[in-house]
Amino acid sequence: MKIPIYQVDAFTSDVFSGNPAAVCILDTWIDDRRLQSIAAENNLSETAYVVQTENGFDIRWFTPLTEVDLCGHATLASAFVQFVCQKWTEDTIRFQTRKSGELVVTKRDDLFEMDFPARPAYARTPPDGLGKALGVTPRKVFGSVEDLMVVLDNEKAVVDVKPAFPALEQVECRGIIITARGDQCDFVSRFFAPKVGIPEDPVTGSAHCVLIPYWAEVIGKKTLHAFQVSKRGGELYCRHAGERVMISGKAALYLEGTITI
Repeated sequence: MKIPIYQVDAFTSDVFSGNPAAVCILDTWIDDRRLQSIAAENNLSETAYVVQTENGFDIRWFTPLTEVDLCGHATLASAFVQFVCQKWTEDTIRFQTRKSGELVVTKRDDLFEMDFPARPAYARTPPDGLGKALGVTPRKVFGSVEDLMVVLDNEKAVVDVKPAFPALEQVECRGIIITARGDQCDFVSRFFAPKVGIPEDPVTGSAHCVLIPYWAEVIGKKTLHAFQVSKRGGELYCRHAGERVMISGKAALYLEGTITI
């Protein structure tokens, strides 16, 4: 079996930055164990699998360890592959997911705008070990569908965090978002998910489903400019639209090839 594969750096216009994702094009779905094995072999934070249907595309996402319900950067990468590499001629692409509903991506010049569900955060008591694992004292802690969001004092505090990953893996949640007001943008963030095999994700689209509603309310505007200040870094253009969030970014093709299994 031969499977076309692309590796795309998402939320950047330049390779070697942003968040790399693998995109595999399938004619039909194959065994889940094989999907997971390919993702483990790719050893990227996400591998997306895309199958074309009568109404658009079905999409699934796998980390090296497990399947996830929603992934932003691999969805952007998958849209980039269809628009740019596969020459999709329409302005929008509709992705059907297993648990996150329909995701629509619209090409606007060199930006790919993703229409994702908003996931408003709620204030909560910090779980045991969170502050010690992060090495900082959170100003505020919030919960969301799967993740925790920790608000810090400023951008430098976010950049300077050096987590103890074995301790962070013991905190009861899928992943931890840390965030603060930005110096040159509206807000910055980082994202840690050692429990699903991703110590630090370079740029996390799905985390912005939580971040955008929070910062839109705090700052008092619906259109926001964000950076994820990981080592690779990434830029996001965001808009709060009630129960939805619009997350836009650029992408760059790094690799195109074939998997043989």
